[in-house]
Amino acid sequence: MYIALHKDKQMKNKIRIERAICAITQAELAAKVQVTRQTINAIESNKYIPSAVLALKIARVFQKPVEEVFELEETD
Repeated sequence: MYIALHKDKQMKNKIRIERAICAITQAELAAKVQVTRQTINAIESNKYIPSAVLALKIARVFQKPVEEVFELEETD
């Protein structure tokens, strides 16, 4: 399940960068965390934010704390 972003909050992520460092495709990451490639694409494009469980799984693939992959920003 995914939650649309609230108007005054944005969540940035470094998934695309981390995938490049690890040389894995969206499809490979999706398989590792058991979602579709379209889900990874939507998260990377900031169209959806992942559940806490999915965010932790993604961070685990990259062997990084979740805060290094995802960042919550509040806007004015």
